[in-house]
Amino acid sequence: MNIECPAPRHEDELVLLGHGAGGRLTAELLDTLVLPALDGQAGPLEDAALLPGHPDLVISTDSFVVSPLFFPGGDIGSLAVHGTVNDLAMRGARPLALSVALIVEEGLPMSELRAVLQSLGKAARAAEVPVVTGDTKVVGRGAADKVFINTTGVGQRHHALRPSAALARPGDAILLSGPIGLHGTTVLSTREGLGFESDIASDSRPLHRIVHALAPLGRHVHTLRDPTRGGLAAALNEIARDSSIALEVEDSSIPVPDAVASACDLLGLDPLIVANEGCLVAFVSPTAADEALAAIRSVPEGSDAVRIGEVLPDGPPGRVVLRTPVGARRVVDMPLGEQLPRIC
Repeated sequence: MNIECPAPRHEDELVLLGHGAGGRLTAELLDTLVLPALDGQAGPLEDAALLPGHPDLVISTDSFVVSPLFFPGGDIGSLAVHGTVNDLAMRGARPLALSVALIVEEGLPMSELRAVLQSLGKAARAAEVPVVTGDTKVVGRGAADKVFINTTGVGQRHHALRPSAALARPGDAILLSGPIGLHGTTVLSTREGLGFESDIASDSRPLHRIVHALAPLGRHVHTLRDPTRGGLAAALNEIARDSSIALEVEDSSIPVPDAVASACDLLGLDPLIVANEGCLVAFVSPTAADEALAAIRSVPEGSDAVRIGEVLPDGPPGRVVLRTPVGARRVVDMPLGEQLPRIC
């Protein structure tokens, strides 16, 4: 009797939540499947891309699947505007126009959809960016979770700003525009009923005014990145990798709100890997560090900005080191995959 057993399926043959988390699994998916299929060119993957033939124009697109739709400090509508405006800003651009595409599940109460769209419109007006085109699709019950939103934005770069994830240099000062961990812990606490949402709110907000304040520093601003999926840890690792530099940050200098720290302790999470939607990290020339910090603090969205570290003069390319309050050092790795799903 000849019995043939099917070959075991390997985990890498299936799409996992972690493939969309912005960590190592996302990088593997892009490198092995997405970019080869699209004949993509190797190189830094930026928050927004330059339009071919138009070096002052950038474009970015993002999809938002957050659950729940509404949370303290924001909702999926305002988040969809802020997320794309911020991706444009990380390439030194001010937003010119947005498109909005909706995928709506059959059965969603009209009152919820109306609230989402009103919030989206309010956020776009506050950011002074018009929504110029869009699309709406309705799918059957169970084919989506209430509503998914895709926004695409076009922006124009400030004349002197040319930031890139590949341009951080030895000696650069590393600046952070505000506290970390607020968005991810707020969304998770609201969804799971953990109770922390009474003490914290998402930091979801546009960052292009901070970038405008940095514009006079021009080429002294080497790199900008908003630490969304994968948090500050992922953002720093991406910059260290793309710029082939080693960097060190001071643990005690990184602002973590008490409620965020408590939530992370309870859940066994590192605040460095929790998503943010309203802060940025900037790598600037050491000679311009104080001026850059003052410029960021001059804008309400950056009033709590701090200096958290520096790019080392040498060291293994791609290494991120955290210096603890007792003087010890530990390597901060790129997050593997999704620890907090459906937060953006």
